[in-house]
Amino acid sequence: MGGKKGHSPKIHTYYKVESGKATRLKKVCSRCGKGVFMSEHKGRHTCGKCGLTEFAQ
Repeated sequence: MGGKKGHSPKIHTYYKVESGKATRLKKVCSRCGKGVFMSEHKGRHTCGKCGLTEFAQ
């Protein structure tokens, strides 16, 4: 049924590797810090861990 709790099986899709350097494709939560990415919705970004929502301008 699922894997471990808190495990993200598609984490490799959050990064892009070019010429030996990895860049993040998703926004990082400003409250939680490194390693916690925000989900992308229409007009906003939301953190699944702390619930922070940032609206696009």
